[in-house]
Amino acid sequence: MGLLGMILAAVVVAILLAIVIVKYLPLKLKWLASVLLLALTVFLVYKIYYGIMQPIIFNKEKVTKYSKVIKNLKIIRDAEVKHFEVTGKYTNNKTSLIQFIDTAQLALTETKTIVEKEDRGGGIVIDVEKRITDTIGYEPVAKYFKGKDYKNMFKVPGVAGKEFDIEIGTVEKVQGLVVPTFFVKTEKAGILKGMNESLIKQELEAVATDQIKGEFVSVGSLDEVTSGGNWPPSYDKKDGDKKE
Repeated sequence: MGLLGMILAAVVVAILLAIVIVKYLPLKLKWLASVLLLALTVFLVYKIYYGIMQPIIFNKEKVTKYSKVIKNLKIIRDAEVKHFEVTGKYTNNKTSLIQFIDTAQLALTETKTIVEKEDRGGGIVIDVEKRITDTIGYEPVAKYFKGKDYKNMFKVPGVAGKEFDIEIGTVEKVQGLVVPTFFVKTEKAGILKGMNESLIKQELEAVATDQIKGEFVSVGSLDEVTSGGNWPPSYDKKDGDKKE
């Protein structure tokens, strides 16, 4: 029964009880009816208050839960991006991605413009500008994950024994250009388990721009080239991150 139904039922009971008191109850027992009416009033006030506060409490708790999940998704996203920068591809192997962070080296490059003489024939020599990129050193990938618990990044916070699902694929960005993609997700239902079921159902159908849309919390995509998450900017502001 919803909040409105409970209120209507309580009002009906109160009216019926009042009629009984006036018409049928002996005077010496009317004090008992007054106690029952008072108890009913307290119960009704509590239900109204609880009905108003429950969605507020739910939203506060879900944000706390989602924030922890998104924190791990961002670490996985950053790891995949670094893996792509070094190897030219993404990976769905969780163990190797952790090992990659521990051992891989990222090339440091420098791009500069030089001018070369180009003989066009017939005694014509012109100056041509060319951009060249040189490797000037290397740095450990682990440097970018200092202070981050990347060893446990695949565990879904608050959901015992659950890890994020990772998929990789490709997208033809333009004709003839195939680009690697990755997609990491976990179900909202598992994160919110134990909370109000009707509010969870509403949450799984969320479509508003200030909510995490759909049934999953995710980052990346298999259908387009992106490393962004499906959460609203408010979750990035909590960490001091820039909008994804």
